[in-house]
Amino acid sequence: MSHAVSRFAMNAVARLRDEREEESTKPFLARGSRAPRCHTCRVIESHCLCSWRPQVESRAGVCLIMTRKEVFKPSNTGWLIADVVRDNFAFIWSRTDVDPELIKLLSDPQWQPYLVFPGEYVAPERVTHTVEATGEKRPLFILLDATWTEARKIFRKSPYFDGFPILSLLPEKLSRYRLRRSTRSEHLCTAEVAALCLDLAGDVDAASALDAYFDVFSQHYLDAKHQLELNVSTPAHTELLPFVEHTAPVMP
Repeated sequence: MSHAVSRFAMNAVARLRDEREEESTKPFLARGSRAPRCHTCRVIESHCLCSWRPQVESRAGVCLIMTRKEVFKPSNTGWLIADVVRDNFAFIWSRTDVDPELIKLLSDPQWQPYLVFPGEYVAPERVTHTVEATGEKRPLFILLDATWTEARKIFRKSPYFDGFPILSLLPEKLSRYRLRRSTRSEHLCTAEVAALCLDLAGDVDAASALDAYFDVFSQHYLDAKHQLELNVSTPAHTELLPFVEHTAPVMP
């Protein structure tokens, strides 16, 4: 299988990772980072995911607010979202050094930002469970791609988010995320959250493609981790296949 897909433009999360690598004086070694990985999809090379990247349209955009460590983690799912949603943006969070491009994006009149965060931690008048899917402004989902402790800190110490509605999701199913340990099975990973947001915005195909892409990524990642042979004949691959450009991805 090809380990790079040149026809795809690099997404915002990948650009952010590469910028951080250039700035770092020493490499960040996440768990599992010593294994040879595809630079594009971050999966161990024998189980590369690049040929399974979906091609789908969406009206909504996504803005990922990431910590400095999160952008390097192979198990991070933010880059899956940026692969699927064409209008994707990513920024490293800093309390004191706010990226002016982030402020510019948040004030762009084409977007209606929604900060995705649990409603029980927010004043009720700011909370919504729905998304305005029509109208002149397009939804821009702001996703705090960090641990729960970090996300709460970002939420509290980012006054430039104060004027935006809080989109509080009501998921009907438990998280399928198995790549990191969590004490709360109801905590969704970032890709699962984004798929729910896209569905609320009426981007049904993009939501379905991201859901399937996430499941395929999880299988490739875990099979590689446990040294299992790659299996592309799973229900998740079958579900993703209609969204993959050309008739079928290249098989190993």
